Amino acid sequence: MIALPTSPMDTSLEAAIVENIRTALAEDIGSGDLTAQLLPADLTATAQVITREPAVLAGRPWFDTCFQSLAPSCSLTWLAAEGEAVAAGALLVEVSGQARALLSAERPALNFLQTLSAIATQTRAYVEAVAGTQAHILDTRKTLPGLRHAAKYAVRMGGGENQRIGLFDGILIKENHIAAAGGIAAALQAARQLAAPGVSIQIEVESLAELEEALHAGARLVLLDNFSTGLLREAVRLTAGRAELEASGGVDLHSVRAIAQTGVNRISIGALTKNIRAIDLSMRFIQA
Repeated sequence: MIALPTSPMDTSLEAAIVENIRTALAEDIGSGDLTAQLLPADLTATAQVITREPAVLAGRPWFDTCFQSLAPSCSLTWLAAEGEAVAAGALLVEVSGQARALLSAERPALNFLQTLSAIATQTRAYVEAVAGTQAHILDTRKTLPGLRHAAKYAVRMGGGENQRIGLFDGILIKENHIAAAGGIAAALQAARQLAAPGVSIQIEVESLAELEEALHAGARLVLLDNFSTGLLREAVRLTAGRAELEASGGVDLHSVRAIAQTGVNRISIGALTKNIRAIDLSMRFIQA
């Protein structure tokens, strides 16, 4: 497996990769790959993977582990780096090993590579769209079940940043929490009593009046939900550096730069990991 980028999630990421691959191979191969048995058991082969469209490459650890799980002695030669922008038609990797194993690992390996590359590609587009502003592009928890770590890894490969991995490592107080807790000030007070050192506390507001209430209650990280660009500018002015402001809701590639130019610190986008179209990849034997 290739070295993983440094991140607070690294230990759990390695475990997630192993579990992702175990599940993917089990659901695809089951009791055995019937079609692969058409090939002689001792046949070796070399295959190449190309991309049919421009992309930002992400998912090499998952791709490699798929093949290495079925053919530990296989050889993988990468011609593109993780996080690299590649052109349509680019040769990404050559894989050599036992032919049956290569065919059995092909679909799960490509599924991971094309999905994670899609997330990285989409993230890169948003990051480039806000270049030159102070805004950072962040992900959300809107991910495919079971692929949370993988999706957030791909966001990093695209140049974005991760927020909390789950409900256990950060507090985000939303409208239902506020209502149940008895108001913004009460919810923030309860969160401070609950949070361990290093656990972030963020509160969502839906109006400038709620923003002022949150700031008065000592909020240091505020999510501005579905604010217009005009309201975002006013929120930045009212806050005057007292808290970090994050814009969320209704963000797309057409609007993200205007949102960034309001002066918010962060922009969170569910579409990075939720609304994606897999990159078109192809694997072909060149020698068998």
